[in-house]
Amino acid sequence: MRNHLLNRLTRRARRGITTALMLAATGLGILAAAPDARAADKPLIVVELFTSQGCSSCPPADELLGELVKRDDVLGFSFHVDYWDYIGWHDTFAMPESGQRQRSYVSRVGGRYVYTPQVVINGDHVVRATAKSRIVTTSDETTPLRQWAELALLSDNRTSPASGKLKLGMLNTPPAGQSYQLWLIGFDREQARDVRSGENAGRRLVHANVVREMIDLGQWDGMQRELDFALNQPCDGGVAVLVQEGRGGPVRSASVIRF
Repeated sequence: MRNHLLNRLTRRARRGITTALMLAATGLGILAAAPDARAADKPLIVVELFTSQGCSSCPPADELLGELVKRDDVLGFSFHVDYWDYIGWHDTFAMPESGQRQRSYVSRVGGRYVYTPQVVINGDHVVRATAKSRIVTTSDETTPLRQWAELALLSDNRTSPASGKLKLGMLNTPPAGQSYQLWLIGFDREQARDVRSGENAGRRLVHANVVREMIDLGQWDGMQRELDFALNQPCDGGVAVLVQEGRGGPVRSASVIRF
């Protein structure tokens, strides 16, 4: 099933690359990316997994994301939630912001409650992560995202918090009255933890692209813009910027520098 999912995602990515090249030729693409600590100009499918070390149903979903992020056309994130901490194990990567982000997605689609594991694809498709066949179908209908943002790091020092510049080129036709939310995300490439209590007691769990920090960079109106950014802690996986329609809306653009 995982290989089938990866193959379907790859086919969609190839079609998305052709679309992105056509858009770039008409001026809709981002500013040209330069080498050396800059975001690669490649359409991406954003897969957000909401997970918890205290959830017995989550390890298979963690493994699936670990396979997906091996593809250079998939930008995956493990968002660890804290609402299962009360059942016997405090997730070592849980952040309140993860649960808030998940609730925003669920609220937008009319859901009544959150659960783990849960997957959101391109901010627009909310899927139970145990429903692998549905993830395949949803991914097959998903177009890889263009990159509207150019990222450039100020330093290659991975032992200190990343900082740099973010440039947004003007959209050819900025939507009237539409504003986008900019999110800066720092993530670790892989983390493993031995769980000593709770539903997963005695298991060693491996997590891919663990979100360690998420910063609200404010609103963007589709006009040309440049701003500085800085994380508060080191991350060894990379830095990403998502351009999203409000909080909990569809993700319209994704850019990443992988370490």
